[in-house]
Amino acid sequence: MEGVDHLADERNRAEFDVDDMKIVWAGSRHAFEVSDRISRLVASDPFFRKDHRGVLSRKELFKNTLRKAVHAWKRIIELRLSEEEAGRLRFFMDEPCFVDLHWGMFVPAIKGQGTEEQQKKWLSLANRMQIIGCYAQTELGHGSNVQGLETTATFDPKTDEFVMHSPTLTSAKWWPGGLGKISTHAVVYARLITDGEDYGIHGFIVQLRSLDDHSPLPGITVGDIGTKFGNGAYNSMDNGFLMFDHVRIPRDQMLMRLSKVTRDGKYVPSDVPRQLVYGTMVFVRQTIVADASSALSRAVCIATRYSAVRRQFGSQNGGLETQVIDYKTQQNRLFPLLASAYAFRFVGEWLKWLYMDVTQRLQANDFSTLPEAHACTAGLKSLTTSATADGIEECRKLCGGHGYLFCSGLPELFAVYVPACTYEGDNVVLLLQVARFLMKTVAQLGSGKAPVGTTAYMGRAEHLMQCRSAAQRAEDWLKPSVVLEAFEARSLRMAVACATNLSKYENPEQGFAELSADLVEVAVAHCQLIVVSKFIEKLEQEIPGGKGVKKQLENLCYVYALHLLHKHLGDFLTTSSISPEQASLASDQLRSLFSLVRPNAVSLVDSFNYTDHYLGSVLGRYDGNVYPKLFEEAWKDPLNDSVVPDGYHEYIRPLLKQQLRTARL
Repeated sequence: MEGVDHLADERNRAEFDVDDMKIVWAGSRHAFEVSDRISRLVASDPFFRKDHRGVLSRKELFKNTLRKAVHAWKRIIELRLSEEEAGRLRFFMDEPCFVDLHWGMFVPAIKGQGTEEQQKKWLSLANRMQIIGCYAQTELGHGSNVQGLETTATFDPKTDEFVMHSPTLTSAKWWPGGLGKISTHAVVYARLITDGEDYGIHGFIVQLRSLDDHSPLPGITVGDIGTKFGNGAYNSMDNGFLMFDHVRIPRDQMLMRLSKVTRDGKYVPSDVPRQLVYGTMVFVRQTIVADASSALSRAVCIATRYSAVRRQFGSQNGGLETQVIDYKTQQNRLFPLLASAYAFRFVGEWLKWLYMDVTQRLQANDFSTLPEAHACTAGLKSLTTSATADGIEECRKLCGGHGYLFCSGLPELFAVYVPACTYEGDNVVLLLQVARFLMKTVAQLGSGKAPVGTTAYMGRAEHLMQCRSAAQRAEDWLKPSVVLEAFEARSLRMAVACATNLSKYENPEQGFAELSADLVEVAVAHCQLIVVSKFIEKLEQEIPGGKGVKKQLENLCYVYALHLLHKHLGDFLTTSSISPEQASLASDQLRSLFSLVRPNAVSLVDSFNYTDHYLGSVLGRYDGNVYPKLFEEAWKDPLNDSVVPDGYHEYIRPLLKQQLRTARL
């Protein structure tokens, strides 16, 4: 059966050119070629095998990850890979690892907050990996509330040093990846105290371990916080704890681009605007949105291929049973997730553009779009990571019992992905920040200050507060203007209703606390509108591959929008954005769209261009040859090393022979 394509029939039904769609998914021909080349390089290198991660002990798993990370670095050097290629190599290696934090947080923190001198000194070491860094912000007692961190950095003018100290148990740094066992240095966030005055949270570069024998430096207690959720998964990462007992560092190891402490202990804010820090945050959250589309598309690829391979019920007189993907219940759960993967991909692309735009404006001292960009990335980070975590789990259920096997790839994908709902901002806390921004925007509507960017629609408040949807037939729901107006009206009317309720409280903070659950829903409505509108904008651009590709993207765009409309029907109806009759037409249209997606489903997931190595799933194999491979995986399990299990002679034989020795009291 080797070499047979069990999904060939499915692939022959596609109504578009998969190679063209691969380029749309990748973002450009160049991005496609780099990803394609690097993913094959990783897949063909036995060093990067990962199918046994689930049965390794924690220590073996961790050591194996170190081996891979160093092998990856050697390949990057030998092949003289560009920064872009090196980033793809780490992505396709597909293993949480200390290097993620070194490149993803430590280096950007120094770039964003270090002076030119500091960058020259520390980045030249970090870029060659002569030091390995992590990002120590979160503590045992505080994560989301950064202002509440307790670690202190007190300036001692006698020696020109800062004294780093953990005054309480809860001030221990807790969770930073790479910290537990590997990092030699960290960017540590602590309360800056000088002249008896507390100046709040600042970043400091602190050496943690000796560069000779890797032992922790005096005054530093550091270790791993223990096993985390799932098999394999994030347990390849040494998330750590860190405590300081009056550890001294030179004054120039405070990151001093945004503020500094002088030799005589004076605190001096620099003339670089503080807002520049937000540029880094926008960047990090933009990458998280891009990662959401990668993780969700992976799960959807597995579930879609397997749904086409798996047959169940419906056979008349011994004929073939029905492919699971032909059941409407399966399509109704699966196709909106397929559409979401594409939607998140395109909103991620747009965020990349937004980051460039904000950066250019910041450099020109134009901060006008920053609050909106900040709210927008916070909200999209929350929306996409929550939807992706739920979506991966839904894909596991869509694969029936076999989805529960480790070798389906879904349990580990879920366990690796889920923390994204918490890191870089807890998802509910982020939505409340978005809601606060939206309430400010609504409050300013009468003031002549026009809302910008993704809130520009609020400037048409008069129209949106009273318009009636124009949908009269099911196919009207395929008109961009009809869909956008419904989403804009819902979002604005919810925001205005919430603002009205807030105004009834004498104390706005109390109102905010009381209405926080409603405010979260307002933020979600606004963020969903952004994703829908960016998908529609994508369709208005030049798309390679002509009509076929564009038609598929249109279908997915409206599946995404109409599935949200169905899911949040209460919002649309209570705000009178649409009528019950129009809601029913939208449901009819969604059903018809599922029938249009069906023949293209397998080819739409082929367009992600994932190697079997990267997918890491027996159920999601490109050739669909699932059942023989499930057996192959089963035989590999260590329990099958011997026919008679360890423990049989000790426990089971005496039980069967009724020769159990009863304990004498």
